[in-house]
Amino acid sequence: MAPIRKKKEKQQQLSRCMKKKSVAKECSSQSTNVRFNKDFGQHILKNPLVVADMVEKAALRPTDVVLEIGPGTGNLTMKLLEKSKQVVACEVDPRLVAELRKRVQPTAHSSKLQIIVGDVIKADLPFFDLCVANIPYQISSPLIFKLLLHRPLFRCAIIMFQREFALRLVAKPGEKHYCRLSVNTQILARVDHIMKIGKNNFKPPPKVDSSVVRIEPINPPPKIDYQQWDGLVRICFSRKLKMLRAIFKNNKISDLLEKNYKTFCATKNQTVPEDLNFKQFVEGILVDVKLADKRARTLDLDDFLNLLLAFNSKGIYFA
Repeated sequence: MAPIRKKKEKQQQLSRCMKKKSVAKECSSQSTNVRFNKDFGQHILKNPLVVADMVEKAALRPTDVVLEIGPGTGNLTMKLLEKSKQVVACEVDPRLVAELRKRVQPTAHSSKLQIIVGDVIKADLPFFDLCVANIPYQISSPLIFKLLLHRPLFRCAIIMFQREFALRLVAKPGEKHYCRLSVNTQILARVDHIMKIGKNNFKPPPKVDSSVVRIEPINPPPKIDYQQWDGLVRICFSRKLKMLRAIFKNNKISDLLEKNYKTFCATKNQTVPEDLNFKQFVEGILVDVKLADKRARTLDLDDFLNLLLAFNSKGIYFA
């Protein structure tokens, strides 16, 4: 029995090896005559195993519509077309659009590809079930929130980011990379780090390593005013190592919030006490929720939600 088992194992290893070589050959068949534009953040993912891993992590269904941002010469696009109902590829560079069309046109999947030519941040995105992409890193932050505020909600996104940006997305309270981006993303989605990708997996190689992150929108989303939420979080992280009581005593912050408070009172026909010490008023709210001596980098989502509710209940708003 042992020789038969070993023979089967060797056959399986050979099969896996042949599959990897086939994928590598397919990816290397792209045009090499394109000069990549650094202004567009073009770093083409050339490692077929990374491409395969990203597609596998996406858990695509045959009925899925997939959004891809920055398809480049189509290494990832080709794999997505095989597994999905449709791929909507958004590309800003007309030269790469031409390369992508040339590559997909002779295949059986050409009718499944829709190309949006232009800046994805400015584009009106259609419905999609998933987003799978190796994006230009300079659009990382605005893209995250464009996707998370898109309706209807998508199922999940598998996106490659610059490694430091990815670490900020997944950071937890008290960790080095925990910041406003962490809080604003995690209030809207569950975020998980999937894998680290070295710079040599790209052509041309970027100056930094990358990471692939899985983003799953919270459905239904929390019922909060996102402008208010971001206004509060922005203030708290303006000096994330300082205690909140010190941050809210800053003259510029205090003056802004006092102006908002007086506007609120005017709309509600409420009288503002002439002897109101606004800084003490704000500090009293912080003390009531037991956060006056806390620092933003240690607060979790519930802390920020409770703080926002406490301020709003007293007529203090952030937008």
